Amino acid sequence: MILKRNLLAGAVLLALGACGTQTPTTGASAAATEAKVSGVDMTALDTQVRPQDDFYQFANGGWLDNTEIPKIYSGYTIYHQVYEDAEKSLLEIIKHAAASQAKPGTEAQKVGDTYAGWMDTANIEAKGLTPLEDELQAIAALKGQDGLVELFAQMIRDQQEAPLGMYVSPDLKDSSQYAVYFYQSGLTLPNRDYYLDKDNQNFANIREQLPAFIQKMLSFTDAGMTLERANAVYRLEHKIAEHQWSQVENRDDEKTYNPYKRSELPQLGKHLQWQPLMAALGLDEVNRVIIGQPSYFSALDTLIAETPLTVWQDYLSFHLVLGYAGDLPAAIDSTAFEFMGQKLQGQSEQTPRWKRGVGKVNGALGEAVGKLYVEQRFPAKAKEKMTELVNNVLAVFDDSIDKLDWMSEATRKAAKLKRSQFTTKIGYPDVWRDYSALTIVPGDHLGNMQRVHAFDYQRQLDKLGNPIDKNEWFMTPQTVNAYYDPTKNEIVFPAARLQQPFFQLDADDAINYGAIGGVIGHEISHGFDDSGSKYDGRGNLHDWWTKADRAAFEARTQRLVEQYNQFSPIEGMTVNGELTLGENIGDLSGVTMAYRAYIRSLKGKKAPVINGFTGPQRFFIGYAMSRKGKYKRETTVSRLASDPHSPLQYRVNGVYRNLTEFQQAFDVKPGDGMYLAPEDRVQLW
Repeated sequence: MILKRNLLAGAVLLALGACGTQTPTTGASAAATEAKVSGVDMTALDTQVRPQDDFYQFANGGWLDNTEIPKIYSGYTIYHQVYEDAEKSLLEIIKHAAASQAKPGTEAQKVGDTYAGWMDTANIEAKGLTPLEDELQAIAALKGQDGLVELFAQMIRDQQEAPLGMYVSPDLKDSSQYAVYFYQSGLTLPNRDYYLDKDNQNFANIREQLPAFIQKMLSFTDAGMTLERANAVYRLEHKIAEHQWSQVENRDDEKTYNPYKRSELPQLGKHLQWQPLMAALGLDEVNRVIIGQPSYFSALDTLIAETPLTVWQDYLSFHLVLGYAGDLPAAIDSTAFEFMGQKLQGQSEQTPRWKRGVGKVNGALGEAVGKLYVEQRFPAKAKEKMTELVNNVLAVFDDSIDKLDWMSEATRKAAKLKRSQFTTKIGYPDVWRDYSALTIVPGDHLGNMQRVHAFDYQRQLDKLGNPIDKNEWFMTPQTVNAYYDPTKNEIVFPAARLQQPFFQLDADDAINYGAIGGVIGHEISHGFDDSGSKYDGRGNLHDWWTKADRAAFEARTQRLVEQYNQFSPIEGMTVNGELTLGENIGDLSGVTMAYRAYIRSLKGKKAPVINGFTGPQRFFIGYAMSRKGKYKRETTVSRLASDPHSPLQYRVNGVYRNLTEFQQAFDVKPGDGMYLAPEDRVQLW
């Protein structure tokens, strides 16, 4: 993924003829079958499906048919499997800390008491809404617009939903210093389409139920709450949605980079009082900010003036209680889950409390438990092997730049310079986060969460005026993911992403180049996708392309957009090729680079046939298996509307249709489901 801060065995030998694979030509190759472990989960295959027709189903159909989505999830993927394995280690680490009677102020004490406080449901029930009493009283005491922006600021500082958001990050056009960013926010539903799309019945069904949910949640703070008042909150959110920018518009970093001097902010309107807002956010010394969506902020200014204060009070109370619902008594928690989990995402049952507790500790003290996770689960040899794989894929990417026939020498030179400035981080940070300023109080769960939010917010403020922290990670080691950060021009691979079956130390190279090499290539490619390619090697939003080369690149990517626009995972909805373009480029180019790196690793030798598959075939199976998963319909609807990643089946089939190497490896012919005519195939890097 590209980092956006506004912002996880049996062996059944397959008959070669049944899958249309290439037949081994020598006995020596066949004999090598016994010499190495393929890493392919043969039970996951669906041998009744030809790989030439639907490769995703062929590679994963056995697993898909035999795997039910657990009731506690709205989807279940290989990522869930790997995280559940990590979760067991984390639970033991956390429980050991909770039982250790650690010295006050130590990380062990903070980890243990964070978890113990969450698990103490009797204490949480006894306190009720009392921990939020000060915040609710402040909202109730609102007398005029002067105090409204201060309440907005408090919600932001407390990481709760407000009509605007703020974060601190490197300046996109001067990555040597930090800047303050303001962006649109304030909705209960995933994005504006849920409020505005009149043709999508899935969205209509959800928004029709939203007012009743708002009423239920507000009834916990006001027994006299009426549906009429709840409808007023819904109408306010609808108006907010009307003025928000689309997901596609927000992908354009040039359009969302709008610097304003402090003195210029009143140009956006007089009712959103910027001076009191900045003061309440602790930004008194900040004289320049970046506004993500200027037209939205101008519209918000009007909404502040036109919306009765009583509606704003209900809106803020609703979002405060909803934001903390999981930390409050069971009646509030279950009411929130019924709508946000069951109706919106299709999740049948609430996640067990211990699992949620591990998540709470991860969110609060992720690097503190990450240290111990790394000691247990990430040996030095894994980092060495991963470093080798990364370097091999990077070398292939360099060669690819040299051979591009659509790129001029001027742009090629700049591309090679950017690539040479890449930084790679593998496994865990060199410098761990310091939690000494965070206080965790035994028996005060919600208070602890508020102190965590305050600690995290202060960490942001402390960045202002200081050098960029090159050691900072935006994922913990136990996160099953990876990312590219354009402002640092770095690729980052947490330790949990480098576990089986993504990364198998004892397996033949083909599976690793497919499963984890594809991820390496994906993150590298983000530096050169439609968004990342607008940043230079120093992490600045700076156009280093010639106009002709940019036009040639965009012509190719538009063909990819059109391909993905045709994919429809559920009736009535299609993939948004523009929204998913960056990730689709990452998938296509990433697999391309990983495959070439695998072939290079063979050094001219022929790969052994293992379990009836050639090396190239195992590579493609490895990548496909790394994308296996299934989702509830409700979650698929939500992801199609807001997720920049395509549905899993298209992250495989959509890529492979464009790869001549895949077509050759499985002898795909015209008329096969996976066939795409050579002239229609897209190649970028």
